Amino acid sequence: MEPKVFNTPNAPQPNAFVPQAVIAGNFLFVSGTLGTDLSTGKLVTGGYEEQVTQAFKNIKTILEDAGSSMDKVVKITVFMVSGEDPDFSIINKAYSNFFPNLTPARSAPQVMPFPGGILFSVECIAVI
Repeated sequence: MEPKVFNTPNAPQPNAFVPQAVIAGNFLFVSGTLGTDLSTGKLVTGGYEEQVTQAFKNIKTILEDAGSSMDKVVKITVFMVSGEDPDFSIINKAYSNFFPNLTPARSAPQVMPFPGGILFSVECIAVI
């Protein structure tokens, strides 16, 4: 089966060159997703926790619109600006809200500051 680009109008588009996700067989690979508000096209205000929450809302929408769900995520990678969540309390709080049934495998590299005030990005692999 050929990989297929997937985009939904219900979540922010990363940019013209990056799809929201790619479907390959029964797997969905969600691209790095930010805490962007769909209605404004800008990062949500408030800071790190607000960006984390919005980014998870955005991947939830992408997953569901592609025929998957948060319960079907098998691997997740979160990229956070170094020092923003030193004890992972904000990430773990988001996990408890968005993954109440199954906690997927996770990597959480800390990165240098992203451009434009981005403090967090998340990507995942899910089963469809």
